[in-house]
Amino acid sequence: MKRKVITIDDEKCNGCGLCIPNCPEGAIRIIDGKARLVGDYLCDGLGACLGHCPESAITIEEREAEPYDERKVMTNVMKQGMNVVKAHLEHLDAHGETDLLDQALTVLREKGVKNPLEECKSAAGPAHERTHTGCPGSEARSFSSAGGGNGEAGSGMPSQLTHWPVQLHLVSPLASQYKGKDVVLAADCVAYALGNFHNDYLKGKALAIACPKLDGGQDGYVEKIRVLINDSGINTLMVMIMEVPCCRGLLALVERARSGATRKVQVKLVVVGTGGEILKEEWV
Repeated sequence: MKRKVITIDDEKCNGCGLCIPNCPEGAIRIIDGKARLVGDYLCDGLGACLGHCPESAITIEEREAEPYDERKVMTNVMKQGMNVVKAHLEHLDAHGETDLLDQALTVLREKGVKNPLEECKSAAGPAHERTHTGCPGSEARSFSSAGGGNGEAGSGMPSQLTHWPVQLHLVSPLASQYKGKDVVLAADCVAYALGNFHNDYLKGKALAIACPKLDGGQDGYVEKIRVLINDSGINTLMVMIMEVPCCRGLLALVERARSGATRKVQVKLVVVGTGGEILKEEWV
């Protein structure tokens, strides 16, 4: 069957192994000093490892591949311990893969293994709807409505943010909050300079932020933006930058991603002055 799986550029890979902790399915192993995809059936194609490779050696391609097999994956995951099982379940949940999550939980029940998400949820109390094993800042969350819980009377202007995380290094470009959406890709300083950012530019859109001057791994950013365009099927992309020269690098990353994408998407450029004024708005 033809489907999306990762591919690893052997020439770029230096065997550092940073991709392995970000693949709870166990599809990647270091063999002979290089990262290898050990089985198509282990790779779900959701791209959790994207952006974690400092050499940008990992990309997603669509090709003939053995079907992904959640039952085999769970058998492999359980050998690695309950922390890995938990990370895998959270990974499926964060990407909205409910069918695969149900298959994974069925395997746990058949093996007599308790669901670690339910155990932690019970221990934490009913206020916690999900648990997370990694850094709290990278936990995937979707808010039921604009405001993220911050729009109550007396709390000031409500936020229009509908999901977390938003930093491009942390987001998965295949996460459900980006699929088919209008996306804002903003330089880090934009929201500080632009007082009406939430109501005039973020409302009704998905967000990602990045700093083209200070962030590392920007080749990984190009791949993530390409996946947003090709695989998440975003509707439009608004690139918001400051007037300072270094900020133009964010638009350059988008142009590199767009030139390598097979799907076309409209891109709007918004340039914000350091005093908070809009200097330019145009489709590019």
